Amino acid sequence: MSNFRYDEKTAIVRPAGQAGSTAARSTQEWRALDAAHHIHPFSDTSALNGAGSRVITKAAGVYVWDSEGNKIIDGMAGLWCVNVGYGRRELADAAYRQLQELPFYNTFFKTTHPPIIELSALLAELAPAPFNHFFYCNSGSEGNDTVLRIVHQFWLAQDRPTKKIVISRHNAYHGSTIAGATLGGMSYMHEQMPSKVENIVHINQPYWFGDGGDLSPAEFGLRCAQELETKIKEVGADNVAAFIGEPFQGAGGVIFPPDTYWPEIQRICRKYDVLLCADEVIGGFGRTGRWFSHQYFGFEPDLITLAKGLTSGYIPMGAVGMHDRVARVISESGDFNHGLTYSGHPVAAAVAIANLKVLRDERVVERVRSDTGPYFQQALREALDANPIVGEIAGAGLVAGIQLAEDKATRKRFANGGEVGTICRDFCFGGNLIMRATGDRMLLSPPLVITHVEIDELVDKATRAIELTAEKIGFA
Repeated sequence: MSNFRYDEKTAIVRPAGQAGSTAARSTQEWRALDAAHHIHPFSDTSALNGAGSRVITKAAGVYVWDSEGNKIIDGMAGLWCVNVGYGRRELADAAYRQLQELPFYNTFFKTTHPPIIELSALLAELAPAPFNHFFYCNSGSEGNDTVLRIVHQFWLAQDRPTKKIVISRHNAYHGSTIAGATLGGMSYMHEQMPSKVENIVHINQPYWFGDGGDLSPAEFGLRCAQELETKIKEVGADNVAAFIGEPFQGAGGVIFPPDTYWPEIQRICRKYDVLLCADEVIGGFGRTGRWFSHQYFGFEPDLITLAKGLTSGYIPMGAVGMHDRVARVISESGDFNHGLTYSGHPVAAAVAIANLKVLRDERVVERVRSDTGPYFQQALREALDANPIVGEIAGAGLVAGIQLAEDKATRKRFANGGEVGTICRDFCFGGNLIMRATGDRMLLSPPLVITHVEIDELVDKATRAIELTAEKIGFA
């Protein structure tokens, strides 16, 4: 320990004598280096380099600071992931201890290690009763690749090799790998991939505000779910391996399906012997006020994809949880020929354990369900229901999608919805708030440790950004 010390302001372990690299360069120097050497994800590189990237230098609680000293409230918990907030020393301690004791060893070749054993046992304790087995990877994208491998192994092991087709949804997001992006239903990502994974087809999303027409939400939810049955019949039940969906769509716009949707999806999957896979990468670990968002929607999947909140984003890690009926088949089917160098990385596992203990022991999830979640949802609606360009507010717990619309009564969306969302996002940027735009839907998903006072600040800043947007486009 003599060669390292903690920076007490950030709980970051630094080499002794180093004050931190954030004092070494100016914002302009960082931006120049970033433009010279760094290609950003999901970005127009030329436009970004021309404008200059925002340089984030530190974080604590629900706030981040940029290199100009601006204190910014993080309404997106990083990328939906920093559930316990920034600067938790317990997680830094866990990483440091594990780095000293066993910084790495693989889980191949009949080998394991204590952190991954303990994490697996803890996950089995926290997950619903049928989930007792977990396979590890580095991200949600890799997790959904793994889901495909498990699904195919499951049916091959039972001598049903024709069951290969996986059904997903348009405007779904299941990651950025070739397999994850093929599973996802975002057309602009598909355009970038002339080579896609075979045997993946899509049905429509349960987006009532945009697509519901004259149907009630309940009627629309049933109609969308029944598209799954239609697709299964079209391609043949003996050819369908699985259906995958996010319990609520995250990157697609925080779209919450009608209450009738998921029970009908489950009924159809069971009727046709199709595995039901829940992508819990965003919804898992407390976001809706339940440990897992499929519990909020009242259905029981066969596989769950986990990441993000598993470590609160402090270190990369993903996993797939298997229902006992799936794990039994996989365990008894011989070699499962899939894995990654860092599957079950000991440092990631140690951080995940520390993170999950914070969520459990501080009863963070219960507080989201009974206190901060309802407070957040009510505060948003009280502030925005009367706004002329807010069509709906969807969400539960500490996640919300705010639909910007031309006419709330008729559910008419802006013809230039993406432009309106970008305008609003830019007002957020200027107001020291991180709120994401997906087309004309504004998204919020703050750290689960946010307080009432911080929720008030978040809602005030979001309201102001939307008011300024309304003024700019002539709706004030």
